[in-house]
Amino acid sequence: MVPGDIQGNRPSLPMVSGREREGMFGVHGTGDTSGFGGLRLPAYSPAPAERPYGGWFDDFADELAATMSEKGIASSAIRQITVDRGEITLYVDRGSIVELCQTLRDAEGLRFEMLASLSGVDYGEQVRDRLHVVYHLLSMTFRRRIRLETSVTIDDAHVPSVVEVYPTADWQERETWDMFGVIFDGHPALTRILMPDDWDGHPQRKDYPLGGIAVEYKGAEIPPPDQRRSYS
Repeated sequence: MVPGDIQGNRPSLPMVSGREREGMFGVHGTGDTSGFGGLRLPAYSPAPAERPYGGWFDDFADELAATMSEKGIASSAIRQITVDRGEITLYVDRGSIVELCQTLRDAEGLRFEMLASLSGVDYGEQVRDRLHVVYHLLSMTFRRRIRLETSVTIDDAHVPSVVEVYPTADWQERETWDMFGVIFDGHPALTRILMPDDWDGHPQRKDYPLGGIAVEYKGAEIPPPDQRRSYS
């Protein structure tokens, strides 16, 4: 079976791609006091999984495919599957995320009742759909964990809210909006949760200034990190 979605269909475009990374924080043209400025890392992009996935992943994939077919959810809703480091990740079309979460929660053979975590990732300018939203789902019935991931561009950073399916997503989506600027359409009150309401920007985006706040200590001012001298 060829690499691809949950039924083995070849994806039209992998969701994750990258290039060699330099340094640790993606900051250029300023002093680097972290010591990581000379770091060179290869791009990490795990290949789509091939069946058999191994372990319980195959039973899970078959159950999910059958349930999606029964509910009329297109197989293209899952664009790619990867299995890496003993974990399975489903890359999902953002328009299907709510329906898929509800299916994963309610289907008798799936029962992913808990959203353990929802967070954001910014892969930087080297990736077209650079902002990703990651959902860690837990089945307390079957003691299984899976990860869903969807991606958007900076210019169209909209993802449907899953609060109606997993109420704990309320504060997690607010935090992801606050830090990464992903707009969760349908969220009951999408306001900042960590930064002040009038804060400008989203601090965990790769293009956010590294900087910080200048600190005055006994008459001496310590500048933000990106304004300090470089160490050779």
